[in-house]
Amino acid sequence: MKKIIHSSLLLLSLFIISCDKQEDIAIQSTAPKTTISSKLISGFAKGADVSWLTQMEKAGSKFYNSAGTQQDLFTILKGKGMNSIRLRVWVNPSGGWNNQADVIAKAKRAKAAGMRIMIDFHYSDTWADPANQTKPAAWSSHNISQLYTDVWNHTVTVLTAIKSAGITPEWVQVGNETNNGMLWNEGKASVNMKNFAQLITSGHNGVKSVFPNAKTIVHLSNGYDNALFRWMFDGLKANGASYDVIGMSLYPETTNWQSLNNQCLSNMNDMASRYGKLVMLCEIGMSVGSPETSKLFIEDILNKTSSVTGGKGLGVFYWEPQCHNFQNYTKGAWGSNGRPTIALDGFLLN
Repeated sequence: MKKIIHSSLLLLSLFIISCDKQEDIAIQSTAPKTTISSKLISGFAKGADVSWLTQMEKAGSKFYNSAGTQQDLFTILKGKGMNSIRLRVWVNPSGGWNNQADVIAKAKRAKAAGMRIMIDFHYSDTWADPANQTKPAAWSSHNISQLYTDVWNHTVTVLTAIKSAGITPEWVQVGNETNNGMLWNEGKASVNMKNFAQLITSGHNGVKSVFPNAKTIVHLSNGYDNALFRWMFDGLKANGASYDVIGMSLYPETTNWQSLNNQCLSNMNDMASRYGKLVMLCEIGMSVGSPETSKLFIEDILNKTSSVTGGKGLGVFYWEPQCHNFQNYTKGAWGSNGRPTIALDGFLLN
């Protein structure tokens, strides 16, 4: 679609450009410049969740680098400065995608590419997020005591299989975007924070039994929302939950990314000082149609996460960057030509 500038604006009437490109130009011209530090802290994770990859490949998707050469996705992402991969795990999903075998297949490829690995347990047969924390069908009638055991068994079973495949994850999420707990209703935090805390501890202990050095993550969305995070992590602390890292998601619009990045940095610093925990952006994303703005956003949030007090900012992961409207997802970082957009050049910051 084209936008025609009103004829009274004579200086602009010469430009008839696409909506997406025009949006980027307009935002860049009015947005204050971001100061980027010259170097990220040592060991900083720059990564992507690519859990849709095998499903996309089965559907015929092919991936090309910026020069137009077809390559394996992991090779392309590594060429864009990424060093880490995040993979979600579902318990018994319809179709098999994101089950144990699918996760291991992707993890093997990530390891072969020299990438660090995060495993993201949803403890569901499908999407777990702030609005959906549905128990797996096989656990649907279980009480809270049984659910503690379910979380332990599932965590240990999957991680043991991953270990047997020669893969050692560096980080493991115990739940995904658990803004109000998980395994509802027994594990709903607003109903019973103690139950949720003990579910987290069960998952944490399961992780440590297989991979003692892996860092466990409790992950919430809306990384700019300090009130949400204080409510949750005050509650987990009061109930003795065990975990290593506070994880966040951040999906700003092209018009508010600077203010949300600033709020997210303040929240990360508060989490690090208030609870003595490490912090990480486990998911970020922005409109695929605004790649220039997205690049600025990525550079800035990398810089801000790396600057967290005490070196406690571990890294940043882009969620499914290889998507161009796959399953109607519009916050990837890939063009319709099968190549990454300039947005991913933000990860070249080092």
